[in-house]
Amino acid sequence: MKYALVFPGQGAQEVGMGKSLFDMFPIAREIFQRADSSLGFHLSQLIFDGPEEKLTLTAYTQPAILTVSVAVYEILSQEFGLHFSPAYIAGHSLGEYTALVVAGALSLEDGVRLVHLRGSLMQEAVPEGEGAMAALLGLESDIVEDLCKTIAPHGECQAANYNSPGQVVISGATAFVEKAVEEAKERGARKAVMLKVSAPFHSKMMRPVANKLKEAFNGCQWEAPQWPVVANVSAQPVSTVREVQNALFHQTYMPVLWAKSVEYMASQGVDTYFELGPGTVLAGLIKRCQKGSKTYSVATEEDIKTITSLFKEVVE
Repeated sequence: MKYALVFPGQGAQEVGMGKSLFDMFPIAREIFQRADSSLGFHLSQLIFDGPEEKLTLTAYTQPAILTVSVAVYEILSQEFGLHFSPAYIAGHSLGEYTALVVAGALSLEDGVRLVHLRGSLMQEAVPEGEGAMAALLGLESDIVEDLCKTIAPHGECQAANYNSPGQVVISGATAFVEKAVEEAKERGARKAVMLKVSAPFHSKMMRPVANKLKEAFNGCQWEAPQWPVVANVSAQPVSTVREVQNALFHQTYMPVLWAKSVEYMASQGVDTYFELGPGTVLAGLIKRCQKGSKTYSVATEEDIKTITSLFKEVVE
């Protein structure tokens, strides 16, 4: 059996996530405390107690999800002694940074600082109300691409997340995204809805963010990942520091090719996926991308105990 570790992106956050893990496992407390010290503020308190309005701000959401996801991995690895050797490792958008921390390409400290900066820059890049995102369900990718080109010939609205067959998220200037939503309904979309997000992620409006992030990369210590990381921007594995940094740079303003990433891993024999961190979004997307694949979401103590028994029986 070949398996992959995958890590969630924004949208999976909720107040209180990881609190029971913090209370029960010393390694989890260490991870949260290291994140707090690195950032210079009590991220853990915000995660555990809210307020929700602040936790959902992208500058805090990104390091919060990364920290909880890394804590889940470390509990499985250190507290329960699982010897991971995945064929691949991947993450959705923000989750790609988590994957790199887990794969040893970045330290936890550099990882949380980098995504805190990433979130702050994304929020500041576009004035509130001028950028938007929308989910289009029931239209094939080529139809969505044609729709965006027709409405926004200069790229004011573009496909941002290819999540699964028939599920594409678009991103860009608000007026163009709203127009695309109406046109999508006319073209037969099963559902077309504006998303409650604070910025037009993975659109060309984020290009200035990519340039500033590239500068911030120089302040981090990088290593080659110990496992191949399937990059969002290419749906292909990256294995050197230069490849990793290039992938993260382009990922900022280019689409997340999640469906193709899963397709690639499946083509290489991966049939089992462990989603580590809050939520179950990726497990659902993977099942739609590759019918018959086995998916396991791991976020709570109960999940951890279940997966530990299964992992040792099936994998080790």
